[in-house]
Amino acid sequence: MTPVTTRVELAALLAVGQDHAFGQPPGAQLRATALADQLARAAGAGADERATTWWVSALRFLGCTGHAFEVAAMFGDEIALRDRSLRVDAANPGDMLRLMVGHAGPGRAGLSRLRSVVTTVAGAPTSVAYNFRTACEVADALAARFGLDLAARAGLATSFERWNGRGVPNGIAGTGIPRPMRVAQLAQEFEVLARLDGYRPAIATIGARRGGAYDPELADLLVAHAASWWAEIEDADPWDAALAAAPVDVPLDADGVHDALLVIADFADLKSPWTAGHSRAVAALAGEAGGPAAEAAGLLHDLGRVAVPNTVWDKPGPLTRDERDRAETVPLHTEQILRRTRYTAELAATAGAAHERMDGSGYHRRVGGAGLDAAQRALAAADCYQAMTSERPHRAPHRPAAAAAEMRALAGTGRLCGVAVERVLAAAGHRPAVRASLPAGLTTREVEVLRLLAVGSTTRAVAERLVISPKTADHHIQHIYAKIGVSTRGAAALFATENGLLPTRN
Repeated sequence: MTPVTTRVELAALLAVGQDHAFGQPPGAQLRATALADQLARAAGAGADERATTWWVSALRFLGCTGHAFEVAAMFGDEIALRDRSLRVDAANPGDMLRLMVGHAGPGRAGLSRLRSVVTTVAGAPTSVAYNFRTACEVADALAARFGLDLAARAGLATSFERWNGRGVPNGIAGTGIPRPMRVAQLAQEFEVLARLDGYRPAIATIGARRGGAYDPELADLLVAHAASWWAEIEDADPWDAALAAAPVDVPLDADGVHDALLVIADFADLKSPWTAGHSRAVAALAGEAGGPAAEAAGLLHDLGRVAVPNTVWDKPGPLTRDERDRAETVPLHTEQILRRTRYTAELAATAGAAHERMDGSGYHRRVGGAGLDAAQRALAAADCYQAMTSERPHRAPHRPAAAAAEMRALAGTGRLCGVAVERVLAAAGHRPAVRASLPAGLTTREVEVLRLLAVGSTTRAVAERLVISPKTADHHIQHIYAKIGVSTRGAAALFATENGLLPTRN
């Protein structure tokens, strides 16, 4: 039976995922999307422009996971930084500088932190532009795969530009920013300010930023209608309000649903270079071992990962108890997000069981074997095997034979289902080991370099790993970027994931 859902519904799920990535309450971005529709109407937008406004409002931060690794490396907890950034005047260089200084040098003190702050400030123009360019490139690639048209993609490309030209990465000003994005920026930031400070102080802030961060005509319209619009939306269910304003959409066919789930999988996995392609690989194993529902749930099982900062996922040493507790919230967040549509709600229980164990020692529900069906058992085994055979910041990958032995040992002690383990191992043993051809004209050596980039290696690290000079490594990197049409590591990692270029785990 063909699953029944729409692109609008799945975009709304992604909007909730973006809330988690920015430390916002679930539904905040959808509330802003409903406000953006009100503002677009008041500005005289026609049906097509209102539809574009809806898409760019709901998916404004679609590329945020593409540079989470780099942001966390510079500033620590990137979710806390993003939470604070939503209240800052992004068109004011002084405000942005104070934001960066406040978060630079995470985990350091005294002279060490001072040096880190100085280094961060000195490199700020380059690093900020790079990070936001990554977000825009990743958003465009995901949006294209999600089926968004050129108007929506053009809007997303200017998510961080500002009316006065002080935005990033390209310094686009005024009407050079498509009006749907100007509306989306204003509506979203009003939602944050009104929710936290009250709508009257929010109106004052919007007025103060008029002509700087915001289109003055749109700012005037918002100020004029803010009281009535906020009264209407404040207590409404954001999900219902946003979907009521959404463009008319038809159910996706089976291929369309699968393609959209791949976008959601990559959105989650790009958050850390250590997990790029993880959900795709888990889904492939789970599908062979447990059927179509297990495969679909495998693509969605780590969506809740975006709610946990990269200081946890990229930590090179053991996690503290508090950090483990945060990591163990992933399936809970995943289930809560997926319960919002009828189709994904049917997958929520399976997706949320990826870390459960037959003896009840898993998480987050800690149910035992009697509470786990065949699809859930298959997904848990697939996730376990894929994690074992993948590199992590604190360990090297297990060799396939060692991973298989460990999986069978876990089944023998009653932690994993023995039948599911054997099916997953059989599926892993039959996966193709060699690609017939390489995309974009890449050479075998360039694929080696691209794989290292995808897991966060620097140019120097690539050079050391491949025993070549840094200059040669950089030469390869620039050739790769030119061939695949990107300019950032995050976008290159997405390309590698999309084209199956990450190392096979056989």
